Amino acid sequence: MSLFGDGLDAAVQKAFTRPAPKSAPAQMRYLVRQLKGTKAVAQVLRISQRTVERYVKDQIKKPRPDLAARLEREVKKRWQPQIRARARQKAATTGGIVIDTRARLGYTAPIGSTDEDRVRHLTVALPPQHAARLFDAQQAGAGDQQLQQIVAEGLKEVYFQDGGRRAGQLEEVRFTDIEHLEFDL
Repeated sequence: MSLFGDGLDAAVQKAFTRPAPKSAPAQMRYLVRQLKGTKAVAQVLRISQRTVERYVKDQIKKPRPDLAARLEREVKKRWQPQIRARARQKAATTGGIVIDTRARLGYTAPIGSTDEDRVRHLTVALPPQHAARLFDAQQAGAGDQQLQQIVAEGLKEVYFQDGGRRAGQLEEVRFTDIEHLEFDL
C-alpha cells in the first residue's frame, strides 16, 4: 500500500458519477465483462476459475475478507476510466490539486534562518503543473519516494516561497514523518 498513490486514487474516485458495484457477485460479473472471461479474472484475483464462475451465478455471495479486499480494489481500479481520465486532465490543466497533510516539514536555507523541522498541519492548493507532474509520475509507476519529492517541491514553491515572493534562497524542503495525507481535486 502506498500512501501517495492510494491518496491520489482516492481523490480521483471522488469524481465518480455512479457508485461501483457493492456485492461480490456484481463485482465479479463486472470484472468478467472488463477482462473478457473468467480465466483472466481468476488469475488477477489469484483464485480458481470455478470459484469465479460460482460467484457469477450467485452460488457464492460472501467472500473471505482478503478476497473481498482484492475484489474491491480491482473493481475500483477499473471503474469509470473515462471519468477518471477527465478528472486527472482537469486537475492537470485548470483545477490543480489540494493537499491536506500533517507532517514534519523543514528546509535547507542559508545560515541565520529558522530552518528547524517541525510538525505542521497544512492545507495547500497546488497549481495545475504540480498536479500534472504527480499524475504523470503515478502513471509512469513512480514509487512513494518520488511522489513525496514532487509534493515537497510543490510545497516549497507554493507554501514556503509563496510563488517567488519570499524565501528566494530556499534550497530544499524536507517533508517527513507524515501523520496524515489527503488529496482533493
